[in-house]
Amino acid sequence: MTTLEQTTTTAEREIGKSRRRKEDARLITGRSRYTDSIRLPGMLHLGMVRSPLAHARITHLDVEEARSAPGVMAVYTGADFQDDHTGVPNAWPVTPDQKAPHHPAVAIEEVFFSGEIVAVVVARSAAEARDAIELVDVDYDELPVVLDLEHAAAGEPFVHEELGTNISATWVFDSATAGTGGKVDEAIEAARRDGVVVERTLRQQRLIPAYMEPRSTVVDPTGEQITLWSATQIPHVLRTMLSLSCNVPESKLRVVAPDVGGGFGGKLAVTPEEIVTLLVARRLRKPVKYTETRSESMLAAHHGRDQVQRLTIAATKDGTVTGLKVDLLANMGAYLGLLTSGVPILGGFMYNAIYKFPAYQFTCHNVFTNMVHTDAYRGAGRPEATFAIERMMDELATELQMDPIELRRRNWIRHEEFPFTTVAGLEYDSGNYEAATDKALQLFGYDELRAEQQRRRESHDPVQLGIGVSTYTEMCGLAPSRVLGALDYAAGGWEHASVRMLATGKVEVVTGISPHGQGHVTSQSQIVADKLGVPFEDVEVLHGDTQVAAKGMDTYGSRSLTVGGIAVARAADKVVEKAKAVAAHLLEANVDDLDFEAGRFSVRGTDQGMSIGEVAFAAFTAHDLPEGMEPSLDADSTFDPVNFSFPHGTHLVAMEVDTETGAVKVRTYVCVDDIGNVINPLLAEGQVHGGLAQGIAQALFEEAVYDDHGTLVSGSFVDYLVPGAPDLPSYTTDRTETPATSNELGVKGVGEAGTIASTPAIVNGILDAIRHLGVQDVTMPCTPYRVWTALQGGDTRTPAAPSNEQSVAGQEGGQA
Repeated sequence: MTTLEQTTTTAEREIGKSRRRKEDARLITGRSRYTDSIRLPGMLHLGMVRSPLAHARITHLDVEEARSAPGVMAVYTGADFQDDHTGVPNAWPVTPDQKAPHHPAVAIEEVFFSGEIVAVVVARSAAEARDAIELVDVDYDELPVVLDLEHAAAGEPFVHEELGTNISATWVFDSATAGTGGKVDEAIEAARRDGVVVERTLRQQRLIPAYMEPRSTVVDPTGEQITLWSATQIPHVLRTMLSLSCNVPESKLRVVAPDVGGGFGGKLAVTPEEIVTLLVARRLRKPVKYTETRSESMLAAHHGRDQVQRLTIAATKDGTVTGLKVDLLANMGAYLGLLTSGVPILGGFMYNAIYKFPAYQFTCHNVFTNMVHTDAYRGAGRPEATFAIERMMDELATELQMDPIELRRRNWIRHEEFPFTTVAGLEYDSGNYEAATDKALQLFGYDELRAEQQRRRESHDPVQLGIGVSTYTEMCGLAPSRVLGALDYAAGGWEHASVRMLATGKVEVVTGISPHGQGHVTSQSQIVADKLGVPFEDVEVLHGDTQVAAKGMDTYGSRSLTVGGIAVARAADKVVEKAKAVAAHLLEANVDDLDFEAGRFSVRGTDQGMSIGEVAFAAFTAHDLPEGMEPSLDADSTFDPVNFSFPHGTHLVAMEVDTETGAVKVRTYVCVDDIGNVINPLLAEGQVHGGLAQGIAQALFEEAVYDDHGTLVSGSFVDYLVPGAPDLPSYTTDRTETPATSNELGVKGVGEAGTIASTPAIVNGILDAIRHLGVQDVTMPCTPYRVWTALQGGDTRTPAAPSNEQSVAGQEGGQA
């Protein structure tokens, strides 16, 4: 065996192996390169002057003192840029008559939320820019502020007077009209006569993505191309949108996402700050950087969730569901961001969840308010839907005096019924809800905990025990393109990849997805190592640069493996097919007589063969290739899925609630997820753990709170509580595996599963502990103050108590 052959052949299977991330050694030894780390000769720095008011007319704007400040090169207002760009883009007009106000990167005459940019300072250093911000003199005439969703939906005052309404769009799905089910109003009326109807109004609080690395943008306009570095999840989408918004030829704009410190949907955006940085750099012909402070991030970067959910569920007296009606008010904030209007619509396909509803209606009103706009946040519409239906299933079980697990069993899709077309029109390709639930119940000790719960109730224990249940599914992958087109989304859902075998037998993978902590380099290396039979260490994955990876649709919606990974796998398969033709020619054999295993081609029935590394070198030299064969071993693939992927699972939690103080404690958390075939169990486990942390955080800790004037009062980590490790429990996790049938690897998404499932499990557990004491609901986050208020018969819909009370929740209630 040659040296080349030895370095490119391996028999050990990579897919399914728990490998540590390739990326980690560089990241944890200080060799990372984030956008704010970039230093360019002569680089200038930006500071943003932001409105302290939520709605006001700008009556006076004086920048002269700031212009003369030390180190200041220029100061710009909205009027300076109004002819240079078309505004911050919205890529998802959900209805033909959607109302979308013009969103300038810098306000011109009026501001619509606290934190909106009104002027831009350009200075030689970031410190000088920050100092000069204080010298810009702005006078405002305050205007009426619209903050409450229900009041905003009802009418005046209007956020944007020229629109004549606060309703941006109303989107309706009706199973009777769509031909996927019956008439929901008839089902509800029938249940009122001879069944059960449960009606509830639930609240999804406003959340802040709170990624570790604040947003940052650097623009260098000094070369033949403009190069823009950004802490973004979407370099390819950003390039296209900036080209359109700022009238820059796309071929002249290069976008690079270097190391990105988390996103959670918060960096799935085209931001005013990115537009401003590009416009200033282009105007001055000098490199320019803007990096936001943490306070700016929490104030002006987009938020998530913020909905009022009115739900009606109809069922027979034996617990068989017959209809579901959802009326949703979704808070857009003051403007429409990239996907703002479409996020609640995504959830519209998932309120029916794993259950066989025969009739369904979903109505969503997208509503403007004087707050920073909302957009994608981990799960993007699916957590809201899962929270609502899982809460309603518990409410229905209570009404029927039925065990919540038994109610779910009675109504879910059985494993033998797949593929199953739901009342919302989606085709679930595979699943086994029974297996996941049975395994979770066994790990949890469900019967024993129910017995303990009964003993505590009978003894009037001040610490009551509740059991929370969440059996979820989600649609992820954000594809196929034709479905997105039918929903009026401006882009497609495909993904592109290239695989190149180099002359030395090493491999380069170029992927259109852009990681920010998920482990894409590792998982894609494992896929390619298995496909080509090369060592894991010999695979290099390139990404995040539109000049290196020219095609791509980037990272969001748990699509990186289910779409991007399949593109990589298919490109690798094409490399093998090309290599097989070269090997057959060199071995003087028929292609059909060759076998390929563990990186080696062999002629069936003989001892003749050669490694794929040897084939790669032969393809590179091109001395003896088949007639018409082009040199080199490389291939491209663009994958556009035929369907979403549908992971599912069962999450069970035992919650302890101190009825004297309201403190809550997560005693036991068990989850069994089915994410199809698993490429790297260690990475999958990490994704589940991270998702659980964010879902539990929504249930117990986090809330963005505005005062009556529209000022964000939870604008720092002193007041916005992000839980740390001591606030969270240990988890018992496991999996069942039902392979997806929509892709050849059989994989499903995992990045959002924990977030989607955990929030309703926690809240259901709290209510199960204290419902017998007369508590019907606790509005999230379920802080000790709110739980105690509910136990006293009070209203928990008011903003959370101050941060010191929330900290007590973390110390007393969050730790396992």
